[in-house]
Amino acid sequence: MATDDMWIWDGGRVCLDFANTLRNRWRTTPEETLREPGDLTGWLREARLLAPGTTDPATATALASARRLRESVDRAVQAVADGRLPTSGDVTLLNRSAAAAPRPARQLVITDDRLEAAGATTLATDPTLALALIAQDAVDLLLSAEILRVRVCGADRCALRFLDRSPARNRRWCSMSRCGNRTKVRLHQARTRHSGPVTGS
Repeated sequence: MATDDMWIWDGGRVCLDFANTLRNRWRTTPEETLREPGDLTGWLREARLLAPGTTDPATATALASARRLRESVDRAVQAVADGRLPTSGDVTLLNRSAAAAPRPARQLVITDDRLEAAGATTLATDPTLALALIAQDAVDLLLSAEILRVRVCGADRCALRFLDRSPARNRRWCSMSRCGNRTKVRLHQARTRHSGPVTGS
């Protein structure tokens, strides 16, 4: 069973964090973190999609649905971010999944003298409804200008998906502490080895 510290929350959108539950997509066999129904329940709780006190655990059927949804989200997001249309199969699955839960009424909030949409406050009472919230987030992302800010981590051995909200739109790493610094250290060590020792004249 996966542990809570295994989850990565650098995607910037819940649907991207969900896509990132399949790790190391660059490998022939990626690493699955949703290995059993309890992993799905744990992830949904950590993502704050399940209402407190929810006792309905994920089932094997819900886990299979979650994995299908995750891959449809990933394929559709990558396609649209790359200027292509998603497949009709992925559109159908996303629409069907998103329709499984009613959407909450949009709410307003004033933040720093600006009027903004408040975050959704509706939480799911079971894993199937929580998956619907993920699908709704994916639909919102696919129809928003933010889809053009979706990136894949630039580290050779990562491939996590994230939303680049940096002002210059030039974020390269899923996380500076995880991939950015490691890559910079590795490149520095490689340059040092390549240049050889410095000798005095």
